[in-house]
Amino acid sequence: MIPHRVPFFIPLLYPSLVWRMPAENKNLYLTFDDGPIPGPTEFVLDVLAKNKIKGTFFCIGDNVRKHPGIFDRILTNGHAIGNHTFNHLKGWTTDNAIYLENIQQFERIILEKQRSSSLLFRPPYGRIKRSQIAALKDFRIVMWDVLSFDFNKNLSPEKCLSKTISATREGSIIVFHDSLKAERNMQYALPRFIDHFLSKGFNFKTL
Repeated sequence: MIPHRVPFFIPLLYPSLVWRMPAENKNLYLTFDDGPIPGPTEFVLDVLAKNKIKGTFFCIGDNVRKHPGIFDRILTNGHAIGNHTFNHLKGWTTDNAIYLENIQQFERIILEKQRSSSLLFRPPYGRIKRSQIAALKDFRIVMWDVLSFDFNKNLSPEKCLSKTISATREGSIIVFHDSLKAERNMQYALPRFIDHFLSKGFNFKTL
């Protein structure tokens, strides 16, 4: 099985991408992919508000279009926003022109909501060509240090939690999903993950 923590050599192959933040001051960086979705995203927002912490949401543009009220709540609550394409496109199998236009389509809908571009970008599935990376030089392309695998229906909620905790270290960028597919594991693991690291004196920051 793919490990929850990214193997050390992969970031070396793509050094221009952000995989982890500096390991200082016991900071962690929670990120959420694929929303906004009624139910899962609202759950995440409630958990973050209860614990008075902020996260970074890598949203799908079409979901922002479908669920503007939930997206507005993400902004109102002071969370950071990232671009996850408009239609969750897989970079490896998508023509560059189509891929880049899909990213700009996201930016156009975001600019209707806030005055500035998101500037953060995460490729769906983590799959992006080097030529696409080069074309996105104005973006900060954010990957991850720890993947929760909350979307894996063969992974129990308890294993999702324990393996995500074990993989996390100072400076980790952690991925959960505010999606229906991940809902069961995410709703179990996220609040317990936060409780665990708050009890250890960690801080949660936005990217």
